[in-house]
Amino acid sequence: MPSTKSTESPKPTELRTVVQAHAADLSRQLQLHIRNSFPPSSDKTIRNFSPSEVAKLLGIHEGYLRQVASEGRGPIPVTVNGRRSYSVQDIHELRKVLDQGSRGTRRYLPYRTGSEHLQVISVMNFKGGSGKTTTTAHLAQYLALRGYRVLAIDLDPQASLTALFGVQPELDVGSNETLYGALRYDDERRPISEIVQASYIPDLHFIPGNLELMEFEHDTPRALMTRKAGDTLFFARIGQALAEVQDLYDVVVIDCPPQLGYLTLSALSAATGVIITVHPQMLDVMSMNQFLIMTGDLLEEIGKAGGSGSFDFMNYLITRFEPGDGPQNQMVAFLRSIFGSAVLNHPMLKSTAVSDAGITNQTLFEVDRQQFTRATYDRAIESVTSVNAEIEALINKAWGRAAA
Repeated sequence: MPSTKSTESPKPTELRTVVQAHAADLSRQLQLHIRNSFPPSSDKTIRNFSPSEVAKLLGIHEGYLRQVASEGRGPIPVTVNGRRSYSVQDIHELRKVLDQGSRGTRRYLPYRTGSEHLQVISVMNFKGGSGKTTTTAHLAQYLALRGYRVLAIDLDPQASLTALFGVQPELDVGSNETLYGALRYDDERRPISEIVQASYIPDLHFIPGNLELMEFEHDTPRALMTRKAGDTLFFARIGQALAEVQDLYDVVVIDCPPQLGYLTLSALSAATGVIITVHPQMLDVMSMNQFLIMTGDLLEEIGKAGGSGSFDFMNYLITRFEPGDGPQNQMVAFLRSIFGSAVLNHPMLKSTAVSDAGITNQTLFEVDRQQFTRATYDRAIESVTSVNAEIEALINKAWGRAAA
């Protein structure tokens, strides 16, 4: 008896339908995870710091810190289970107290003077997974804890930096509340001061990101075709926006998108310093090579259009480095043989402390060190501190300051 089973081929499912469904499902689960980690009623905070950590951040001996406390100058540390600690606000107040009593050229509030230009550091890489956002977050927090006035900008539509700041890109960031609001070409453009947000660290402000940033990539080609005399071209718009608030900050740190679009080129044009993160693997280095070739060509065209090509430093940061990995060591040596001192001396080590902290959208400065073995945490924080101290030295060199 002939089979009555249908021989019709199943109707193909449209790719957009699957992508949209998966995006919706993942978005719901991520929001649930974030709400469980950080309930809406709670604000993200930063942990307290031990006296030894505070002394290092302030650049003084721990004995002097104890003396300041015993003399009743500045905040008194909190004692819990026999351990003393300071809040991040305490550290900020201590800086003010120490700066008022400082002698000579010693400065505990390292704000830039009128002769020192705003430092704009763009952190970038053409390939994802290089630790770009983690580097940006730790750098911004480190500089703020060291007493600088810092503005962190999430320029990546994926908004990972925004999540690290405890803000949910899909729920907490509205229309015109990203940097796009200060860059757009129409009448809805806003002053950058209206979109800057305070953070849980004194003197650290930030501008969140979300998918709205992609509008700049879509708007710019149209703006180039219809531009009029006097219009600010795309590559100068970030610099133009930052000029409105430059007197309020010492350093701006920008987390760039992992692609070479109009946003990245504008961030490059505004930068006084560029940090390129690179994972020491052959495929990553080959990808970076293509990134450098394209960037050089595009910057040449921007220069012909009147863009400024001046900068203070451009350096490569080795990230997710495993000292015991022979091929990685060979690749680092290969990069140093080509770029010399442009490769930072200190690499960012691969660490479970960093990756585990990231699961709950935290940095090493925020996570409770008791969650890890002492050796694991100390090794990770030493690596982060060494890298950021080296970048801090580049900033001070650009200002003409002696090493702190």
